[in-house]
This record gives sequence, C-alpha cells and structure tokens, in this order.
Amino acid sequence: MTYHHIFVVNRKLGSFLENDAGAAAVEFALLLPVFLLLIFGTVSYGSVFATYNSVEQLAAEAARASVAGLTGSERDQLARAYVTQNIGVYPLLDPARAQVTTSSGTTTFQVDVSYDMSNSFVFKFRGIVPLPSSTVQRAAAIQFGGY
Repeated sequence: MTYHHIFVVNRKLGSFLENDAGAAAVEFALLLPVFLLLIFGTVSYGSVFATYNSVEQLAAEAARASVAGLTGSERDQLARAYVTQNIGVYPLLDPARAQVTTSSGTTTFQVDVSYDMSNSFVFKFRGIVPLPSSTVQRAAAIQFGGY
C-alpha cells in the first residue's frame, strides 16, 4: 500500500466520520419504540381509569335512583332499572358485561356494580403494558331516613 492510498483512505474515513446526515434518522429509530410505548401506556391506563370512573358513577347514580323506593324490593327494582336504562350513556361500557347486585341493611341500601372489561381493546395487548384486573367492582350506599 502506498502513501497515496493511505492518504485517500484516511481522507474518506475522516469525511465519513464527520458526516452527520443520517444522525436524525438513527435517533428517531432508537427513540420511536420508547415513545410509542409511553403513548400506548397512557392511552391504556386512561381507558382503564375511565372505565373505573364510569362504573363508580353508574353505581352511585343507581343508589340515588333507589331512594324513591319504599321497600327493599322496590329499591332493588329501581336501581337495576337505572343501570339498564343508563349504561348506554357511558361509551366504554357494554351493557352485556355488567352485573348489578343490591343489599339492604338495617340503615343502608347498597348497590354493587361489577363490570368485566376483559373484552376491552386494552387487554388484547396485556403483555406490552402491565394492566390491573379486568374485573371492576364498585359500590354505593344510601342511608335510610336521611341523616
């Protein structure tokens, strides 16, 4: 190898190392998966929290609707009717996946709403983002006779 060849190789190597034309593409390729994982995690947990909130709100409103009942069975009927009629208002809830139970104590009436969200789009990607249980259970109680 002659001096001229070494000089040409050195010059080409130097210009290659100084060239930063593809640096942005490499940085983008390295950071895109992390960014997408953060976005997907945010959307997933947002959906889960929205479902939790919807089920809790539905239980609370059903308990409030049951106040008009005079007997335990009438309160039960009013609470179940409220859930059946209003679950469609919540966009993330499927009426077929909700269950309502009620119980009447000596001073309170309680409405329990259980919702299975395992069919949600979020749980199809369970291995990517760690998610909580797919069953949501929320309860609300009202007191008999005011205070």
